[in-house]
Amino acid sequence: MSVLKIITIPDSRLKNKSLDVDKYDKELKQKIKDLYDTLYFSENGIGLAAPQVGIFERIVVIDLKEDSKSKPLTLINPKIINKSNEKFINQEGCLSIPGYYADVERSMEIEYEWFDENGNKQTAIAQGLLSICIQHEVDHLNGVLFIDYLSGLKKKMALDKVLKFNKKNKTSKNDD
Repeated sequence: MSVLKIITIPDSRLKNKSLDVDKYDKELKQKIKDLYDTLYFSENGIGLAAPQVGIFERIVVIDLKEDSKSKPLTLINPKIINKSNEKFINQEGCLSIPGYYADVERSMEIEYEWFDENGNKQTAIAQGLLSICIQHEVDHLNGVLFIDYLSGLKKKMALDKVLKFNKKNKTSKNDD
């Protein structure tokens, strides 16, 4: 099991755009396994994009754990090819912005394409929570965070909360 360190704001690497994956090999499968290990270790995440752990490739892992059952979804080079005009607002959080949640407007339904870990192209339509999660994670691949949709004041509040959270966790880890 390899749990990778999740990068948090204000780290500027979170603003980097990721490169397309062009090799579907053992190394890619290991990166995917490490991403799932990290996601599950977080205990409260439902999605993780590779740039959040310093891998600047277009890889996303998602597990909504519906009905307490694991339903992992791996997206390589995902693209949103169509978005519904119908929007909804939902509260989002992010493993790279621990402890901060805010309302974000997203498309209710998306059509998206991706490659599986063996290089097979797929297309599907997502609605609801899966739609939100895919939009959120694809944003990460493009160097966009959910707080980028918020006002300057709310962005500052998010940063302040994360800095306080990180300081508190460093103190408690030093106490162990």
